[in-house]
Amino acid sequence: MEQITLKHGLWVLVADGETALFIRNEGDAKFPNLQVMRELSQENPPTREQASDKPGRFNDGPSPHRSAVQETDWHRVGKLRFADEIAEKLYKAAHRGDFDHIVIVAPPLVLGELRKKLHGQVADKVVAEIPKTLTNLPVYDIEQMLAA
Repeated sequence: MEQITLKHGLWVLVADGETALFIRNEGDAKFPNLQVMRELSQENPPTREQASDKPGRFNDGPSPHRSAVQETDWHRVGKLRFADEIAEKLYKAAHRGDFDHIVIVAPPLVLGELRKKLHGQVADKVVAEIPKTLTNLPVYDIEQMLAA
């Protein structure tokens, strides 16, 4: 992991496909004090609980042969939609001038989708991206991991 300077006011977004923690360093680089400002969550059950029909089929032309259509991964779709919501919240905060720098911590799928969705005004403020899932850790452990 790259070295991150946790200066006062730095924002840290810790997200996955269902939870997003907006965290601000109320301390300084020597003595960080990460505080959760806001938590977003989305209920995103597995695809098997969201889909009601079996995958569709289509004819392969004049023959009696039929092929299956791949089932939509609704769980993944939910994660991508949640990335849109996070990007929108970050844009509004950046536009208001709420933060100058931000570190984004998210699993690779969510991080990649966020990267595509971030407005230029937010992307310019990203000082580090960490491809990990840390939403299940207490804030103190996230603080220690980032400070190390």
